[in-house]
Amino acid sequence: MAGRSPLITVMIRAAQKAGRGLVRDFGEVENLQVSRKGPADFVSAADLKAEDTLRQELTRARPRFGWLMEEGGAVEGEDKDRRWIVDPLDGTTNFLHGIPHFAISIALEQEGVPVAGVIFNPVTDELYWAERGVGAYLNDRRLRVSSRSNLADALIGTGMPFKGRGDSIGFQRELAMIMPHVSGIRRMGAASLDLAYVAAARFDGFWETSLNPWDVAAGIVLVQEAGGFATDIDGKSPALKADTVVAGNALMHKTLAMAITKARAPRPPKAANAS
Repeated sequence: MAGRSPLITVMIRAAQKAGRGLVRDFGEVENLQVSRKGPADFVSAADLKAEDTLRQELTRARPRFGWLMEEGGAVEGEDKDRRWIVDPLDGTTNFLHGIPHFAISIALEQEGVPVAGVIFNPVTDELYWAERGVGAYLNDRRLRVSSRSNLADALIGTGMPFKGRGDSIGFQRELAMIMPHVSGIRRMGAASLDLAYVAAARFDGFWETSLNPWDVAAGIVLVQEAGGFATDIDGKSPALKADTVVAGNALMHKTLAMAITKARAPRPPKAANAS
């Protein structure tokens, strides 16, 4: 196993410290389901507490870096080339319902490109990390993307539009294009972990629209360092600012991108009835 760099060590320690707080709060969610206060405000507070912990820990170690945070927005640092991209609680709805599938996601962006990432599920204690040129790991185990080449054997992850977010009709067309040809499709509810699952060969591929940089930045590094691809549907544009993120090994990535492109192609008008 490659040794963890000082940078990755800082990121992991920050994630683990914030994770301890999330685990404590997660243990209270079930009690809140029946309280008058309700769980939504509590989860929002848990999210903010985790973000505050991450900011304190990462600032202490790298005070000159900038920030892009889900809750706190963009903050320019003295170092104009490097910034942290942080999601303190990806999978909020799972957290809210007592489902132990959520994560802290931390990435370092350098000159517009993610170069290091940590994704940590504190309930399962699964720690995914990657650094450019070093590889991708789950705890201490080296990761490689799936080697499957047959779409019929593939398990694909995705995200679905919800509560007014995203194009539900367009997603249904994409689903109809892909679903008949694969072994299964999963919607797990945390895009950072979906990408980590691609890196770990649990998923053979993944696609989702309407994501934010903090949803995908760390996962992009993991997939790339595990030998895979994570781009927009054109196969070239960086996924960090893409409308749609497509990830997988070379073949699955290409096949998914082609299927989504086909599903989005304008449909010819219906021919008028002959008189």
